[in-house]
Amino acid sequence: MEKLDYKKVYKDLYQPPSKPVIIDVPEMVFIAVDGKGDPNSCIEYKDAMEILYGLSFTIKMSKMNGTQPDGYFEYVVPPLEGLWSVDDGEFDGTNVTDKNRFRWTSMIRQPEFVTDEVFEYTKAVLQKKKPQLDVSKAKLVTFTEGLCVQIMHKGCYDDEPASIEKMRAFAADNGYREDLSTGRRHHEIYLSDPRKCAAEKLRTVIRHPIRLIGM
Repeated sequence: MEKLDYKKVYKDLYQPPSKPVIIDVPEMVFIAVDGKGDPNSCIEYKDAMEILYGLSFTIKMSKMNGTQPDGYFEYVVPPLEGLWSVDDGEFDGTNVTDKNRFRWTSMIRQPEFVTDEVFEYTKAVLQKKKPQLDVSKAKLVTFTEGLCVQIMHKGCYDDEPASIEKMRAFAADNGYREDLSTGRRHHEIYLSDPRKCAAEKLRTVIRHPIRLIGM
């Protein structure tokens, strides 16, 4: 049976064009880790990556030892995503120069068969395998993002403001405004690995929540 690749099946979520589009993002299940600090240098972010990928691949590879959950199917682990804000206000993707102020939620989407029971079992397995990790930082969350504007940003992360301005103008031209708040944050989906890809070739989905002007 062919593996389910979320990026290919749900192209509206993971493969937007390089010009802004409006999308209503449905409910999805994620493993998520919250943290703060510069993702380029802080140990907390590095540990979050190890936890997220450790849990995600433990679930994916559970079939190898016969512990796969009920309803298991073959799939490709979805890409890393990040929700971003700052410790003293809203973050719109353009207004931070000191990255140590970042507060982030890093997350990876999970297949529908990943329940609370599956998640707790997987945490126990990973904790035994890598006791140095604090897997209690991970949580299983259901997230419905709702109405958003998004774009495929190509290039360096620090060049994102130009793409964000395009999204903002497009939203306004169509009767919407940004709706950034504590519960609705600047969102990035990382389709490229910066360790293996030149900065100018990075592909990142940028997504901002919106609402109708006047509401």
